[in-house]
Amino acid sequence: MIRPITKCDFELFWPTFSAIIEHQETYAFAPNMTVEQAYDLWCEQPLKTFVYEEQGEQLGSYYLKNNAAGPGSHVCNCGYMVAEQARGKGIARQLCEHSQQQAIALGFQAMQFNSVVSTNAVAVQLWKKLGFSIVGRVPKAYLHRQLGYVDTLVMYKWLID
Repeated sequence: MIRPITKCDFELFWPTFSAIIEHQETYAFAPNMTVEQAYDLWCEQPLKTFVYEEQGEQLGSYYLKNNAAGPGSHVCNCGYMVAEQARGKGIARQLCEHSQQQAIALGFQAMQFNSVVSTNAVAVQLWKKLGFSIVGRVPKAYLHRQLGYVDTLVMYKWLID
């Protein structure tokens, strides 16, 4: 169900991606981004990008990339998206668990989420359940479409026992 994404997969996932960035509730991506810009950002720039496919439908995706270089290169960063009609079915959990396995296989020792929108309670709760801690709060760092300026959270997990 989770496999490396292809350009065709991303084009099929584009309506989900586009809807998420247009809502301006969880991602600090330009809401008018083109499919080409989005593909570059989500699939070309990261080290790896995966898609969650079920019965020929692309229901979720994540990217995995370095969070920093040099002395910080042991920490990775990921971003996740799940189609609206597939939320609440455990797909984000599966994507996050898969990303942690991939990160370890790639030699990363920790994972950091740099900008989790604090009002995204479902994501914050899930990341906590999966062992992430809130290690920082950035006041009013995200302009939420409906709520105005809200805080973002920095969440972190050490992956190696």
